[in-house]
Amino acid sequence: MNERSIWGDYAKAIGVFLLVYGHVARGVFKAGFQIDEKLYRLTDSVIYSFHMPLFFFLSGLFFYGSLKKRGAKGLFASKIDTIVYPYLLWSILQGTIEANLSVYTNNSIGYSDVFALLWQPRAQFWFLYALFMIFTLATLIFSKASEKFILPVFAASVFAYIFQTEISSTFHLDFITNNFVFFAFGMLLSRWSGIELLASKFLLLITFAGFIASQYLFHGVLGLSYINKGALSLVVALVSILFIVALSQALSKKPVGWFRLIGSSSMAIYLIHILAGSGARIFLMNIFDITSIPVHLIAGCVTGIAAPLLVVHLINSYRIPFVFSMPISRFIHGSYIRVLGKSTGSVQD
Repeated sequence: MNERSIWGDYAKAIGVFLLVYGHVARGVFKAGFQIDEKLYRLTDSVIYSFHMPLFFFLSGLFFYGSLKKRGAKGLFASKIDTIVYPYLLWSILQGTIEANLSVYTNNSIGYSDVFALLWQPRAQFWFLYALFMIFTLATLIFSKASEKFILPVFAASVFAYIFQTEISSTFHLDFITNNFVFFAFGMLLSRWSGIELLASKFLLLITFAGFIASQYLFHGVLGLSYINKGALSLVVALVSILFIVALSQALSKKPVGWFRLIGSSSMAIYLIHILAGSGARIFLMNIFDITSIPVHLIAGCVTGIAAPLLVVHLINSYRIPFVFSMPISRFIHGSYIRVLGKSTGSVQD
């Protein structure tokens, strides 16, 4: 489990690098910079073809072990603390800042948009909304079904993904049809004890070749983009995920502290990077009148990762509680008073 934790952090680090770059590049493009549009759209589509599926996959990879350890009620309660709470807090915080500074940003939003978060997630927070829906569904299924049903559930999720355009998106069902398959793929691979074999140089080369070939066929030959959902986009995403798993396992053989730190802090980076990266772009444009695309991309990415890491460091140093999670479930069970009364509050996992 320790080895899996290390390469898991590496996979999250790779995913979060792609996440930050993707949003920074989109911000630069929407701000009207003279960027090579063809190259931008190709890079954007390649990133978005698999980087969010990767995070759903990693969540699914550890799901069944957590379910067996905590039980259905315990797991569900923990997700209220670590998914619902940061979703509510940071949606309101980021949305309020964006509404106040909308004159400087690419998107003009009002407070009505911010406080529609219960039924209409916005910005990057759609992921937490979707992840909680998927965790809830998976918990309902596997609190009753044994792990032998993982393969049939995965097969059903493949069917739902391929034919998602024929399924209603009411109540955000599209979040499930579009993403549950990757969560289930993680569950499926978690049952395969030989997943560490992907760390071999041979399989790393095979998955890399598959990644290049599938992306080239999808984008270059067929001229499709990540928004074209179907069997082909699913193959591209799954092959790309396997490559990232193999790459992460290979890199984790010689762990680098700062790289693993980024992976272990991926939630903080995910929550804060939009504010940090957009802030860097606004600062460079309005204070220094800098329009260099490379400067904006580099500054946005560095700030989008460094600022959240600084926040994590300050939180840990000063023991500031309830920034990224809160023991709401303990309050529900009547023990919140005891937690609140502790002399030193630490950030909850």
